[in-house]
Amino acid sequence: MDKIKPRTMSGFQELMPQNQVYFNEMAQKLRESFSLYGFTPLDTPLMEASEILLAKGGGETEKQVYRLTKGDTDLCLRYELTASLAKYVALHHGKLVFPFRRYEIGKSYRGERPQRGRFREFYQADIDIIGDGKLDIINEAEIPSVIYKCMTSLGLCRFCIHVNNRKVLSGFFAILEISNATEVMRAVDKIEKIGEQKLAEHLVTDLGLTTDKAAELISFVKHQGDPFEVLGKYRGRNEMFDTGADELGIVARYMSSFGVPDTHFKIDLSIARGLDYYTGTVYETFLLDYPEVGSIGGGGRYDELAEYYTDKKLPGVGISIGLSRLFYILQEQQLLNPDVLSAPADVLIIPMTEDLSHPIILATQMREAGLRVQLYSEDKKFKSKVAYADKLGVPYVAFLGEDEIKSGQVTVKDMQSGEQTQASASLVIAGIAEKIKTRRMLPPILEAE
Repeated sequence: MDKIKPRTMSGFQELMPQNQVYFNEMAQKLRESFSLYGFTPLDTPLMEASEILLAKGGGETEKQVYRLTKGDTDLCLRYELTASLAKYVALHHGKLVFPFRRYEIGKSYRGERPQRGRFREFYQADIDIIGDGKLDIINEAEIPSVIYKCMTSLGLCRFCIHVNNRKVLSGFFAILEISNATEVMRAVDKIEKIGEQKLAEHLVTDLGLTTDKAAELISFVKHQGDPFEVLGKYRGRNEMFDTGADELGIVARYMSSFGVPDTHFKIDLSIARGLDYYTGTVYETFLLDYPEVGSIGGGGRYDELAEYYTDKKLPGVGISIGLSRLFYILQEQQLLNPDVLSAPADVLIIPMTEDLSHPIILATQMREAGLRVQLYSEDKKFKSKVAYADKLGVPYVAFLGEDEIKSGQVTVKDMQSGEQTQASASLVIAGIAEKIKTRRMLPPILEAE
């Protein structure tokens, strides 16, 4: 029989065991951070009816969706988590308590060309706060503090959260009498990727702006210095602009109170977010040392979350962190913390007698103390048994032979230092548990400040 060559499809990730541990640790840190802010976990279906997921799609979105049909059933793999949230809130509105705060970490799928840090199958970590009819702007100021907590809990310190307000941009376009605001908004959102000169050419040649208007627009969004200074120059000329500027000021003021240092956020008038449904504050998060990667997480305020599914007004604000993308970059840059416990066990017990009763009892006692334990029962040479622990990175190996059993003690080897000690089972368990507890508290990322 011909053998099929095993392969992983392009754009799909399969991590080796050690890296999978790091990835899981990152996801857990995010869950813990979300929980600190009172977000409840949610797990929506990976697949939905096409009419649900494509309700607000069309264009490029629909081209990237993985669509499946079976009989009369027309299905799509979700391309983001927000559409499923909108359906969920519309469907269960009467049973939910508002404001509804949820987080979800799950896979999404897009049939786009794989490239550095971009995959066809990827994990997103989302949080959203949904109001019933109204949602106070204080929530828009709180979101950056969640981002800050998430990043710092992972061990990252060199990042910056860029904040803007779509009302400012929409009002500014009205002041300049720009009619095709949607297309211009999307163009402005690409300024960091294509640069000011190419943006100017695109605005004039493709979108029909005059040279003067294109220059004024770029000067506004790339203003150097105090952003509220340039905002002040245009106040009083458009009501939406003034509202957006006021909201931006409120968000900036409360972000500091929420614990986001001035060094980790900036008002950036070029941040637009390409999706049309954002209506207020918008966010993008960047790693300072890897600007070429682009945003690793973004989001914003939207006033009509579930407009395609219900007449109820359900405003919300949220962010999405590209977990797969972030992990890829951190792994590529060798920023994974080598001291994090990536082994599948804290202790490997190697029995030195034919009777396994005592080693089994020791393993049970260790597990009851919260330690992860493997009992090595394979018929291998002693060196192979120790090498097994070394290859997996198990930090401690416990030996139980006739001498240990008679004396009621356990011999333990610290695999990192090579130090070998002997003590009672209770002392050994307590000592290892204390050291493991310390290592479990380490962040998965080790980034120099």
